[in-house]
Formats: sequence, structure tokens, C-alpha cells
Amino acid sequence: MLSIVLAGGKGTRLSPLTDQRAKPAVPFGGSYRIIDFVLSNLVNADFRHIVVLTQYKSHSLDRHITTTWRMSSLLGNYVTPVPAQQQLGPYWYQGSADAIHQNLNLILDERPDYVLVFGADHIYRMDPSQMLDQHISSGTAATIAGIRAPLRDASQFGVIETDGSATVTAFREKPSDARPLFDSPEEILASMGNYCFSAEALIDAVRADAADETSVHDMGGSIIPRLVASGDCEVYDFKDNVVPGATERDRGYWRDVGTIRAYYDATMDLVSVHPVFNLYNLDWPIHTLPSPLPPAKVVHHRSRMVDSLASQGAIVSDATVERSVLFPGTRVENGAHVTDSVVMNRCFVSEAATVRNAILDKNVVVGPGARVGVDEEEDKARGFTLTGDGIVVVPKGMKVGL
Repeated sequence: MLSIVLAGGKGTRLSPLTDQRAKPAVPFGGSYRIIDFVLSNLVNADFRHIVVLTQYKSHSLDRHITTTWRMSSLLGNYVTPVPAQQQLGPYWYQGSADAIHQNLNLILDERPDYVLVFGADHIYRMDPSQMLDQHISSGTAATIAGIRAPLRDASQFGVIETDGSATVTAFREKPSDARPLFDSPEEILASMGNYCFSAEALIDAVRADAADETSVHDMGGSIIPRLVASGDCEVYDFKDNVVPGATERDRGYWRDVGTIRAYYDATMDLVSVHPVFNLYNLDWPIHTLPSPLPPAKVVHHRSRMVDSLASQGAIVSDATVERSVLFPGTRVENGAHVTDSVVMNRCFVSEAATVRNAILDKNVVVGPGARVGVDEEEDKARGFTLTGDGIVVVPKGMKVGL
């Protein structure tokens, strides 16, 4: 097995969180980065030959992978970032299929029987070995992971259509007239961006795609339709995936956090008493490198934390935090009130400050009595990013009200 994680996209829809970093490197859930979820799924399934193809603004992503995801070289395991190297000419990746074509040497050197190609931008738990088992049994060239979604949302996804069996008969990008599932007329199968290939079939497909001047050189837009047309592609229904320790509430959870709203909503899924996505499933842990900081601390009898997560080194001092996530090293001072917010590493919310419905990127300082997410005109005047649906994003390192 060789696993390829595609982590080279620009992530422009997640701006300003991606103004200085790649999307898979965006912090998430207090202690993690987005890429930790796909890597955890792979290593938990004992798939430990992993390359991560990076390109745009990749420094923090490369550093995170090399410092966090260290495997035993004695056993031949590795997780390694592979930046765009222009191996085939003076140009960057033209799409996800071209990224693999430019790095075919990785497959040819490793000589695997099967190749997993997974995206790096999603929050979920999955045992990919179960998908591989189906792929091997089918004998097809490719298997694509599909998740059930409402038919009314079909125009938001790449849609997988079948003949009632696992055989894929069509793969259509964001169709307005998608065909529903045979066993569920109100649902479609949406692509999760996770693929399993027989190695030789993948090599042949990306080489043929590279020679096609009309192609967009994309895995979902080019490679999969090519294999579907030859009748050599199956779908793996994510509802059949069984992850150890999963509850009925969070089984089948998958979120594409490609926009500010999606990122914010996925974060809010973590904070309830019985979370929609449970970070505390130790039977299938999400791995990362913990910050070398002391435990979180809540001090003074008037402090109040409700339905919130506090990471290492966070201090709440005589303040109120509700339905929020505090990342490592954050401080919330006397009389401050943080509600429905994401407060990233080393942010400082000063005394009597108010933060609502906000995402504070790293090292933001909210000055005494300052407000974020309270008055829209005030937020615009300060240069914050407003999503139009009630979320305010304060860029990295900004000082508010000082």
C-alpha cells in the first residue's frame, strides 16, 4: 500500500485563515490541524507509507508534518511532505491528477499493489482498510468513497450515480438533475474525495490524462470519469464503514471545511455535551503533537465555562466562556465574555472585552473593553472579515482596540 494525501490546493474560500498557510494546516478543534484527521485515519488502519503532496504556502504544513508525524524508520514507515518539484517541466501542479502525474516516481519507486489517494481538507473518522477490502474483492481499477447526502444538495457535490449495485455508471460535478439512490429516493451519493486504485490502473490513467490537452487534470473531473466510462469503477458507501468506538450520534460524520461557515459549524459540532463529532473516542484517536504547555486553568469563583473546550495552557480568569473552543496558550481576562467563538493559539482577550460569533486567528489581542462580533459596522471599520451570515474573522496577529 502507498497512500497519497493531496494537500496542494489554494484554499481561497477559507481566507483569511489561509492567507499565510495552506488549508490543511489550519488549526482545528483546539489541539489539531485539519490534516491530522486524514493522517490519523490512515495510520490507525496501519497504512504507514504516506506521502503528502503540498504546493501553496506550505511552510507551516511541512513543518507540522515533519515535527509531528514521525514514524519508525526501523520498520520502514514514513509520513513525508513532498513539495511541488517541477519534475516534468517549469510549471506547478495543473490539478490533482497532474500532481500525481508529476510524482509518479513515488509510485514507481515504492511499487505498491494499491494506492489510496485521499484529500486533506475534511473532518471525519474512517477506517480505510474496509474500503480497500471492497476494492480488492471487486477487482476494479478504482473505488471511490461516497457519502449519502440530501438530493436537494446535489448541486454542491460531485455526485456518484450507480445502477443499483456498487458499479458507478456516472460521475457528475454539481448536477442540477442528479439521480437519487435506488434504495433512498431522497438521497444521493456525494464524493468524499477519497479514492482507492489498483496501482497499474492509476499509472495508466494519469499518463493518458496528461496526454489529453482538453483535460482539466483533476481526479474527480478527469480520472474518475475516464474509468467510469470504461466500466471499471465502484463506489464504497461510507455508511457501511465501522469505526471502533463510534457512537450512533457521530457515526458517518464527515465535513468538508472548505469555507469559513463550514469550518465554524464543524467546530461548533465539538462542544455539546454529546458532540456530533466526538474527539474523545480513544479507540480511534486523532493524533497530533501536544503543545508543551501546562494544563488549562479556570480561576476565580466568578469564572464560568459552559459547553466549551480549553486546550493546554489556556487560562480563564474571572471571565465567561460559552460554546467556544480555546486553543493552546489563550488568555481570557477579568470580566471578558467569549461566546460561540473559535479562539486560536496565544490569543489574549482583555478585561471587559466581548467576543461573539467570531474566529480569532493566532496571536490576536482584543484590548480592554473592545468588542468583536457585536456591531457589524464597527467590525467592518476595523478591517475584519465578515462572512455575511453572522461570522466575524479577525486575521492573525491583529490588535483590536489598542
